[in-house]
Amino acid sequence: MKNALAAAGMVAVLSALSGTAAAKGCISGAAVGGVAGHVAGHHGLIGAAAGCAINHHRNTVKDRNAAAAAAQPAQPVAPAAQPVSTRH
Repeated sequence: MKNALAAAGMVAVLSALSGTAAAKGCISGAAVGGVAGHVAGHHGLIGAAAGCAINHHRNTVKDRNAAAAAAQPAQPVAPAAQPVSTRH
């Protein structure tokens, strides 16, 4: 019980200190990683830290790709090809 209370206190302090922009994807990744770490041998804090890092990285890459796609000009759409008739 003491460990759970200490972990909850650390989460509260760390979430108060971190900015919301830097934590994009961290909360959901930490929740999933914490549960997985707990199930895999009572390593919830390690799982939460890893889940936070992985999900934050995925969101950063997704945002970077979206910004790159938005910066590229749109490709022109070619007109549809007319079917060629073999009958005369």
